[in-house]
Amino acid sequence: MDFGVFLLIFSLLILVAVFVSRPFFLTQAKPDGSEQKDDRNRARSELLAEYERIINALQELDFDQALGKIPSGDYPEQRAFLLANGAELLKRLDGLQPEKKPSADLEARLEEAVAARRADQAVESRSRSTGFSPDAPTGSQDPLEEMIASRRQNRQEKSGGFCPRCGKPVLRSDRFCPRCGTTLAR
Repeated sequence: MDFGVFLLIFSLLILVAVFVSRPFFLTQAKPDGSEQKDDRNRARSELLAEYERIINALQELDFDQALGKIPSGDYPEQRAFLLANGAELLKRLDGLQPEKKPSADLEARLEEAVAARRADQAVESRSRSTGFSPDAPTGSQDPLEEMIASRRQNRQEKSGGFCPRCGKPVLRSDRFCPRCGTTLAR
């Protein structure tokens, strides 16, 4: 073998070693303080997840109380405990964000979040049951919607039910079934 081949193999081994050891050197040297930012973001994320869990627990507790699943003596204690935990989490979250002023009434903020979530769920369930989007224009805002509403109203006024013999829909003005000819009693 030639000396050049040994030199090429040796240089490739050095490059591979540098490439493999590079992450070890990069994680140790972060002079810009980004590790502290990462830790702060991680802690904030954990606190926000816990906050969401407490809001969901409050909603479930209120729902269970409305259904009568929780004894009336236990409900105030459990709710107060969850509100105190939520207020403590909000204080810790405010401590991680010094640029924002901490609110004086943290329990009120927690109650507002629960109320907002309830309202969102009510709108969502209403839109699922009616089939309409809550953002869809209503009333005189959209001429197409007005035309559809007037057409539905006209159809309901014209509908006279069904033929007692064949079951075909008939109009109110019909005296005989258009399909089978049965006399319709009015």
